Amino acid sequence: MRYMYLVSCVQNSGPPPQKLMEELHKLATRERQAGRMITDGGLMPLDMGARVELRLGKIKVMDGPFTETKEVIGGFAIFEYATREAAVQAAVEFMELHRLHAAGWEGVCEMREMMSPPLERSE
Repeated sequence: MRYMYLVSCVQNSGPPPQKLMEELHKLATRERQAGRMITDGGLMPLDMGARVELRLGKIKVMDGPFTETKEVIGGFAIFEYATREAAVQAAVEFMELHRLHAAGWEGVCEMREMMSPPLERSE
């Protein structure tokens, strides 16, 4: 099963500590070598982004930053795990690194199972 992890934190929380980045790199290297990590990435600041909304049948494009946003998605990763329990444990390990190496940081690692594409039929 594939899982997407979305990591959010308080807007403008600043750059992550170097030690945290080193530990996250070790974790990512281990997970890639084990074949569990498919991809990951950090996201640039909100002022470099845009939002495209559809409301009441109209599309609206807004450039960042977005003043009403309190928490922002700072990064993502996609993993492949055999069980939901293994996926949850991986998220706990990720957040434990933040607890140990980023004093005062607060955030959320949302783990979501990804839908599989429908199987193609051969006729």
